[in-house]
Amino acid sequence: MSIVKLVRPEIRALHAYEAAEQVDDTIRLNANESPRGSLVGDFRRPLNRYPEVRPRKLQRALAERFGCAFDQLLVTRGSSEAIDLIIRCFCRAGVDSVLVTSPSFSMYRHYAAVQGAELVEVRSLPEQDFAIDIDAVLAACVDTTRLIFICSPNNPTGTTLALSDLERLLQARGDASAIVVDEAYVEFGRHESVTALLNRYDNLLVLRTLSKALGFAGARCGAVAGPAAVIRMLGAVQAPYALATPVVECVEDALQDEQLELARDAVAEIVAERERLAAAFATYPFVRKVWPSDANFLLIRVDDARRMMAHCQTNNVLLRHFGADLDDCIRISVGTPGENNRLLQALDTMADGEHG
Repeated sequence: MSIVKLVRPEIRALHAYEAAEQVDDTIRLNANESPRGSLVGDFRRPLNRYPEVRPRKLQRALAERFGCAFDQLLVTRGSSEAIDLIIRCFCRAGVDSVLVTSPSFSMYRHYAAVQGAELVEVRSLPEQDFAIDIDAVLAACVDTTRLIFICSPNNPTGTTLALSDLERLLQARGDASAIVVDEAYVEFGRHESVTALLNRYDNLLVLRTLSKALGFAGARCGAVAGPAAVIRMLGAVQAPYALATPVVECVEDALQDEQLELARDAVAEIVAERERLAAAFATYPFVRKVWPSDANFLLIRVDDARRMMAHCQTNNVLLRHFGADLDDCIRISVGTPGENNRLLQALDTMADGEHG
């Protein structure tokens, strides 16, 4: 069972860019670089030299963190770049299709549209905490369904797909589709990463990011893990020197033990604040539903989403409303305890206004 045959034939035949050789302690006159170093910044690597085509030290560190082999991982500019690379590699414009659940992360739709791939959406049910119906997903698949994206925990609902359901999907689709599991929020939930399944299922790809749990959204660093042969093809499509030297060094520092311990403490605080907010939201008369969440946000349904959005913005608090796709629902990211108190104070004044 292999999904390599699903990759576009022109991508399978593609060779990665061959960059100028990089060897330490040599005079580099082979890459048209400036011989003069930059005085901007304080970095371990000189900025007048190109970074590695693929940052091997960082790749090794991320593979260890995410629980996969070195050759099973490609470092990307956030997981968004990984989504783009996957769709470009697997989908022929006007021929192949991408299946997504709905509601879910909008960038799957965006990159499918950029590539000219057909989009198939399978709705999840809010009355069942937005659980994904695997039967409905399988029924919606056709011969040209190359990719199935599963965001777990899901954005914006916070729902995690049960491992048994994922394995059923992997087994049922076999080498007919690649199953892409986006784990941007996995550190905030109770479930382990599905990278543990990589050596059992050749049709599994897993997206990870440093934006959420490590708090490095500004660094734009993520990864895709999967079969080594597919990772090589994705790497051939990715631009050379994709990650800038400052980003590489910043993320290397973030993966040191003491920084990871601080990140774990931050995740624990966010989870505790998420539960505090969920309990508080349930007490307001204008909040009709608070969904359980395995992520760093909560989805709620209110009587009047636009009124609540406007009221909070007046109080300098920004929330997220998804319009018709999730009518009267608002996604609220969990902030610091102080930021969350500011939100609750704003909601208190809204509740007082209703009673007045």
